[in-house]
Amino acid sequence: MTLTVNLEQGTLNLTIESGTHAPDELFGFAQRRNPKRAFLFVSKVLGRHIPVSPAVMRKATDTLAAQIPADLPGPMVVIGMAETAIALGAGVQQALSRNRDDTLYLCTTRHPLDVPVLVEFREEHSHATQQVLHWPQHPADIELLRTARTLVLVDDEASTGKTFSNLLEALQQAGLDQFEHIIAATLTDWSGGAAAERLGKRARAVSLLAGHWDWQANDAPPPDMPQVDVLGTGEWHANPANDWGRLGVSQHPLTPLAQQLTVTPGERILILGTGEFVWPPYLLAEYLEQHGANVHFSATTRSPIALGHSIQQRYCFHDNYGQGIPNFLYNVTPGDYDRILLCSEPPAHLLDKALISALNPTCLEFYP
Repeated sequence: MTLTVNLEQGTLNLTIESGTHAPDELFGFAQRRNPKRAFLFVSKVLGRHIPVSPAVMRKATDTLAAQIPADLPGPMVVIGMAETAIALGAGVQQALSRNRDDTLYLCTTRHPLDVPVLVEFREEHSHATQQVLHWPQHPADIELLRTARTLVLVDDEASTGKTFSNLLEALQQAGLDQFEHIIAATLTDWSGGAAAERLGKRARAVSLLAGHWDWQANDAPPPDMPQVDVLGTGEWHANPANDWGRLGVSQHPLTPLAQQLTVTPGERILILGTGEFVWPPYLLAEYLEQHGANVHFSATTRSPIALGHSIQQRYCFHDNYGQGIPNFLYNVTPGDYDRILLCSEPPAHLLDKALISALNPTCLEFYP
């Protein structure tokens, strides 16, 4: 199957080789404001740039996890890539943990905490190239990481596999090279096999859709990219006791806020995560959906995308971590919802007042 998409900066030609989903079930297209790569696959199942039902997100993570062989030796470490694949990686690990008790979830971050950093590496094509991975905070989790026999790397897509290989090389340099099996798990794999090949003979790739793309740029001037390539804590510093993945977790408890919220059947609710803080809000969204509300989930992001194609609405505002960078929210029309719940990891007063004014949300501060 082949697809051709004409964008402002050029033409994207896709060849679909295999998949569990049709392409239009998984993604649309948009123009990135990034001269390194001028196009973007806009996921319809991640709840990041397009609001989506939590049940749709859960189906995608469960389907991806089901492609990872159940008999791989443990312990098993699952690493989700910031920021887009944080909830995806957590969902994959949670699915795997239903049938085994030797899994640990870690996510990379662009918000280093005040605890030891395990590795720093680069996502070279990204609008934000620098990422870090922390050591887990509990001795048992550190031991699990040191003795893990299977490593699962999760991202929304793979184009060349370079980001995965950069992370693996950094882990090897840190003395973590004991993995017998490595899985590159993505929703879409455009690498033509390179994602697994770059990781060596012990690696294999799984995805919901695989193929390759060819980009033919035109003579349009390169897009202007806002300054979002920042690695740092900002003015807010997380309490490690409230960690949900940056420092390693095996279980994913529902926020106590869930017991304080009531919904009416069919009530239209939008739950928004902020930046990397998406997994606990997603679990809340799933809980409210299971209790009868008509829920959609999405999140703010530092990813700069041009209006058009799959991006029909855009808000721009200051980030709520105090890094001094612009953040964005896409494809949200407040009038479509009876209630918007805006979920924050830092104190709610750090949320941009312009965003509050535009959405008129209920602000949920998860860690007061």
